[in-house]
Amino acid sequence: MSTNTGNLPATRPLFEGSEWDFETLERAYKAIEDIALNDLKLDVYPNQIEIIASEQMLDAYSSHGMPLMYQHWSFGKLFAREATLYQKGYTALAYEIVINSSPCISYLMEENTMTMQALVTAHAAFGHNHFFKNNYLFRQWTNAEAILDYLAFSKQYIARCEEKYGAAAVEQVIDSAHALMDQGVFRYRRPPRPSRVAMEKQRQARLRYDEESFSELWRTLPESQAIRQPDDEEEDPAFEGGASLLKLPEENILYFLEKHSPTLRPWQREILRIVRNLSQYFYPQKQTKVMNEGCATFVHHYILSTLFEKGLITEGSMLEFLHSHTSVVFQPGFDDPRYGGINPYALGFAMMADIRRISENPTAEDRDWFPDFAGKGDWRDVLKNAWANYRDESFILQFLSPKVMRDFRMFAVHDEAESPNYEVSAIHSEGGYQRVRARLASMYELGQLEPNIQVTQADLDGDRTLSLVHYRHRGVPLAEATRDLVVAHVERLWGYGVELDEVDE
Repeated sequence: MSTNTGNLPATRPLFEGSEWDFETLERAYKAIEDIALNDLKLDVYPNQIEIIASEQMLDAYSSHGMPLMYQHWSFGKLFAREATLYQKGYTALAYEIVINSSPCISYLMEENTMTMQALVTAHAAFGHNHFFKNNYLFRQWTNAEAILDYLAFSKQYIARCEEKYGAAAVEQVIDSAHALMDQGVFRYRRPPRPSRVAMEKQRQARLRYDEESFSELWRTLPESQAIRQPDDEEEDPAFEGGASLLKLPEENILYFLEKHSPTLRPWQREILRIVRNLSQYFYPQKQTKVMNEGCATFVHHYILSTLFEKGLITEGSMLEFLHSHTSVVFQPGFDDPRYGGINPYALGFAMMADIRRISENPTAEDRDWFPDFAGKGDWRDVLKNAWANYRDESFILQFLSPKVMRDFRMFAVHDEAESPNYEVSAIHSEGGYQRVRARLASMYELGQLEPNIQVTQADLDGDRTLSLVHYRHRGVPLAEATRDLVVAHVERLWGYGVELDEVDE
């Protein structure tokens, strides 16, 4: 339900001071909702806002920010690390966490002031929420209506597996699956969807095999052999077909192991599927960090500024908001000790604010670079189109302006491995702007950030050796120590030898 605060004269601020209660939160939410829906015309999932303590926020950190999660030692390790850093004052906590679900769940910390509660409500409950619901990557790869039910299922399923097969055996499978999470997504095509009849036949066959081949003697095997079946010649019916049905090469290693490993049992395959589905769920977020955070930051800045213009927040609250906002969008220079790359909040917000400027008050340069929308005043439509139809790489390539490049003092550096010197290859000139924009966009292409490793062969008629190939980007090899550890995890899930070759693309 929205209010008509935009049509009535403001009689008094929504709140004064830093203290808050639930009545004040509701009043502020309705005013924020009115601007978001009726001014910005955002399209959002229903909102569910929850107030949590700092320890609960740390717990959410450690489990990928999800409200339900299966148990694993890595989550506890991350919780202990973050809690120690927070308690010693080395790091601060996020003001909020938001979940791509329907309803969209936003966690607000109870330690926040009322101004910060208003800021993060605008940022998460409307900025992130709109982006989750409308961006094509999230619409294509995630199911916001089903994720909470799936998380509940996965938590219960893994808990049952621990009771039935032992925590150590389950932990082994999850360890290996987590090691391969980045190689457990479909990047260029939708996951295959077998028919319901075929899925039911597979399920029944797996259960039948599991029941018929179970033996208490397996419990006496050494732990290192926990995943390998005692009779390697007898295949699980889930080991689908022979070499002709493998459809190689396959980029999704977790999917390949789930479907074709000769040794995994049905419950182990289901755990791989759970981890793979979670990895696929997070895949769009990897490709839209600049856009997602830029969208949420632009929305909260516009809404809080509008509330101030209407007299609905005080000057003191506005100063507190601006202090937090400028800290979030601060970008250290390349020679600053604090520099750690380009701040996605800073770049995303700057580009989106610049789109509004170009739409309303363009320069001659803007008209040359952006003839489609410069000076036409429809910045809301331009932004909503960008939020819906682009990812970081294409957004930067399409909308990064010379003004933003100058504001960030961007330049391009060319580095040859054999050369003792760097070369500044692009500066602030017409051709330089084009090269800087292209180089920056390429930095957000996941193909350059994650290794391209594919299953190329499985010798099912011989010793069942699995062959992987890493296609090196620009000749960069895999780190030797972590490479060998990950190959060991693949061997554990495959059950036989694994070979990894590296070749140049």
